[in-house]
Amino acid sequence: MSMVTPGSGTPPIPHTGAGVGPLLRDWRQQRRVSQLELALRADSSARHISFIETGRSRPSEDMVLRLAEHLDVPVRERNALLLAAGYAPRYPETPLDSSAMDAVRQGVERLIQAYEPYPALVVDATYTVLAANRGIAMFLDGVPESLLAPPLNAMRLTLHPQGLAPRIRNLREWRTHLLAQMERRIALHRSEPLRALYEEVAAYPVPAADPEPADEAGAEPVPYFALPMRIEHDGRILSFVSSISTFNTPMDVTVAELAVETFLPADPATLKYLQSLVS
Repeated sequence: MSMVTPGSGTPPIPHTGAGVGPLLRDWRQQRRVSQLELALRADSSARHISFIETGRSRPSEDMVLRLAEHLDVPVRERNALLLAAGYAPRYPETPLDSSAMDAVRQGVERLIQAYEPYPALVVDATYTVLAANRGIAMFLDGVPESLLAPPLNAMRLTLHPQGLAPRIRNLREWRTHLLAQMERRIALHRSEPLRALYEEVAAYPVPAADPEPADEAGAEPVPYFALPMRIEHDGRILSFVSSISTFNTPMDVTVAELAVETFLPADPATLKYLQSLVS
C-alpha cells in the first residue's frame, strides 16, 4: 500500500496572547520539573526561569529552544513557543507528498515492505494510516468499507465494534493498552483532534468478558514476553506483539509525527502460519 498524505495535520497549540512564560510554566509543571531543576539542566538560574514564566523577562530564541529541549516539548509545540515569544517558527512542516520528502517516504515504504509477511503500518500523530504493507491485509477481512474509507484511522479500525474488536480475543486487555498509549500521547502533544479521537473510541461498547477460543480450551498457556494482540483469522488465533519506531532528532514537524508500527509473531503457531504464506 503506497503512502498517502493525511487530510489534515494536528493543529498547533493556539497562541492565546499570554506570552511564552505561561506556556513554558505549563510544560514545566506537566513534566513535574522544578524551576531550579530546569535551570540546572538549561545552564541558567531559577531566578531567570521565574522571570521568564512571569513575563518579567523575555527569553532569547536560543533560551526558548533550550528550555523546550530539556522539557521534551514536541517539535510542533516548540514552534508555538517560539511564536508566543515573538520569534519565527524554527521547524518546517513539509507535506509528505513533497519531493523534499522523497527519501523519507521511499525509505519508510521499503522498510514496511521488507517486513512482510509480518504486518507493519505507518501512522501520523492522530493515528491516521499513511501506509501499510500486505501483512496488514489479514486484519482487514470482513471489515466494512465505511471503516476502510480514507482517511483510515488505526485506533478507530481496531476498537470499533464493526472493526477488528469482535475478532480480538483479549479485547479488554488490548483496549486498555491502546487507550493508555493514547493518554500518554495526549499528555505529550496536547492535541485536541487526538483527544476527540480518544473520547470517541473510549466510548465504544466493550464485551463483559473476552471469549475463550474453543480450540484453546485446556491448552498449555504460551509464556508471552509482552502483551500480545490475539486476533482471530481464518479459523485460527494469531498472536502479535507490537513495536513502535519514530525518527531520532527530527527537524521537521511532519517527520517528527510519523510512527512505524510493526507486529511480531508472539508464539510459534503464528510464526509458522506467517511463514507458510510465503513458502
